[in-house]
Amino acid sequence: MTDIAKLFAAPSPLYPSRREFLKRTGNGFGLAALASLLGSDGLLKAETAQSPADRALHPLAPQPAHFPAKAQSVIWLFMNGGPSHVDTWQYKPELEKRDGQDFEGFDKNTGFFVEQVGPLMKSPFKFARHGRCGAWVSEIFPKMAQHVDDMAFMYGCFTETNNHSPALFQVNTGFSRMGFPSVGAWVTYGLGSVSQNLPAFVVMYDTLGRGLPKGYAQNWGAGFLPGIYQGTALNAQGAPIDNLVRADGTSDAQQRNQLALVNRLNRRHREQNPAEAELAARIESFELAYRMQMAAPEALDVDGEPESIKRLYGLDNPKCTHFSRQCLIARRMIERGVRFVQIYSGGTENEKSWDGHTNIADNHRGFAGETDIPIGGLLTDLKQRGLLDSTLVVWNGEFGRLPIVQKGGTGRDHNPHAFTTWMAGAGVKGGTLYGDTDEFGHKAVAGRVSINDLHATMLHLLGIDHTKLTYHFNGRNFRLTDVAGEAVQAILA
Repeated sequence: MTDIAKLFAAPSPLYPSRREFLKRTGNGFGLAALASLLGSDGLLKAETAQSPADRALHPLAPQPAHFPAKAQSVIWLFMNGGPSHVDTWQYKPELEKRDGQDFEGFDKNTGFFVEQVGPLMKSPFKFARHGRCGAWVSEIFPKMAQHVDDMAFMYGCFTETNNHSPALFQVNTGFSRMGFPSVGAWVTYGLGSVSQNLPAFVVMYDTLGRGLPKGYAQNWGAGFLPGIYQGTALNAQGAPIDNLVRADGTSDAQQRNQLALVNRLNRRHREQNPAEAELAARIESFELAYRMQMAAPEALDVDGEPESIKRLYGLDNPKCTHFSRQCLIARRMIERGVRFVQIYSGGTENEKSWDGHTNIADNHRGFAGETDIPIGGLLTDLKQRGLLDSTLVVWNGEFGRLPIVQKGGTGRDHNPHAFTTWMAGAGVKGGTLYGDTDEFGHKAVAGRVSINDLHATMLHLLGIDHTKLTYHFNGRNFRLTDVAGEAVQAILA
């Protein structure tokens, strides 16, 4: 009698009958299948791949944090072009008193247009205090004003350049020149992704034909990190992701066989060239693309959301529908385990972004009208779903704007010396008003927050020690914060 025959010849002492044995093991198979489905949707804590060999083969597998994390995911709302802090979040009464007067001692080289330096100019918008914290908010943000007690404001942020492209590179990568990994790339390199069926890092940019932010895809690139960590940018027009639909005449089995062949060839090549890290990224990108064919269309489809949710985000408002859709997609993405989502408001050209050189009132009122309802709706929705407890929401631009008028119009030039960032959500002490600028909003003078500090704070909330997140390249260990930066403890819960 064979071993298998002996197994089924008599019931085990653990089971009264073969029927009971099959029943109980059958239930076990069902639970195993359920666990697999829940894990793929990010509803179970995934195992981490910690060995170098596992990491090379599975670059997006979840990785352990350095310490317990408050935030599991990030939604970064980026106001491209440089929103004016003195017209949005920082009320400066002195600008009203001194409106039209010369700004004595001002360095005309501070802004970008050195020959268009005018006098001090008050804000064209009314301000009021909101929430228990009493934060000042411009009239252009009535919806976001309702959430100030969930926000931590950093009024003393500053950067090192007054030009868009290098400023965008610095706030996105920590360096003012191209070629370095973006924050989202560093985060997904450090933590991996909960979802194995969607990109770990998703980017959405302007969909109204105004173009990408200056510097283009470098702002969400992987730099010298393996390419699998770069952001996946959704297309502004047409299919959100290229080649997501299987080619006509190709069955699932055929595509699976093609992919298996390509992977075998790639893995064989990788075994012969173990030092080529990009090979693992290439293999994983093919696999991810295949899995996304099923998962991505469902994640991107907001039409099935309840009408109340669509109205909450402003999908019924033609002025903000494009940004509303992106904010709602962001919520759906982080629900499904996407680690990092970045949304850009505004495009390439000056007046097609928050770059209000000629008329700050029209420029900012227009872009605030596109973003205020969607962002307010996003914060409300995250909170009512319990997702704000695990999601870090960040709002800022690449720099602020000067307190003086730019000659030839009623706008403001770039100001690298001061801008405002707010954070809300996981690990953030809501209602915090940290730092300040001088009486005109010209320079950060208290609670100064550098770009390195900003990045260190984001990483800290994700459970990452910014000094330990490194990658060896060109003979040295690089990190997002280079050789500086400290987490802003004042805003941490």
